[in-house]
Amino acid sequence: MVLTYTELKRESVQLLREYQQSRSAATRNQLVTLNLGLVRKEAHFWSNQCTESYDDLLQVGSMGLITAIERFDLSKSHAFSSFAVPYIRGEIQHYLRDKGVMVRIPRRWLALQQQAVGIVHELRQKYNRQPTDTEVAATLEISVAEWQEIKLAWANRCPLSLDTPVQNAEDGLICLGEMVPDHQYRSFQLAQEDQMRLQQALVQLEKRTHEVLKFVFFYDLTQKEVAEQLGISVVTVSRYLKKGLASLKQLMVGSDD
Repeated sequence: MVLTYTELKRESVQLLREYQQSRSAATRNQLVTLNLGLVRKEAHFWSNQCTESYDDLLQVGSMGLITAIERFDLSKSHAFSSFAVPYIRGEIQHYLRDKGVMVRIPRRWLALQQQAVGIVHELRQKYNRQPTDTEVAATLEISVAEWQEIKLAWANRCPLSLDTPVQNAEDGLICLGEMVPDHQYRSFQLAQEDQMRLQQALVQLEKRTHEVLKFVFFYDLTQKEVAEQLGISVVTVSRYLKKGLASLKQLMVGSDD
């Protein structure tokens, strides 16, 4: 029997509640089986980007799913699937990095990504907001699913810079690297595991703070542009940014315990 998304979400919540009370291996295995589709999707994507087998990546990704099950907090408002995907993806990325596997981006995707840079800029000017994936994909004349895969591949090819500057109205200049507690990662680029940790921490923030940080770091908007997007003042954006950076630092430090 194939479950609908609503049924899958409901059953996952019920099993997660049971597991957090009993820590039963049988319940955990049920959760893994129920959510294995998340792992299949990531394993399928990465198997097309490298020479590793789908089955090996499925096994590795399942370890990430188990970690997500262990760490998920039901008291938070985010969905389990949103919480679990960064763990699954990160486990696979870590495995590929340790094996020295080169992730390749198809030439066609590179060309589309270059086109998308100009398209996103034009659509942002036209609509006075960040364009949706649907709008970008329609302009590129490709499916939304393919555009999202291109974005994911490109994001992992070009990690976030630790030196990304953020102007804070109260404290002056803040760099993304200041959030990363482990000084061994202070290089020109954010290591893949730190990128994963950042993604995991972001989904734990409340919605507006999450939106502000996402627009600044992932969409490269200025604080003024973020304010326009969200209909709030630049000072308020600065406040959310400061709050978000402090929360992320605590969450990322906590993930090392």
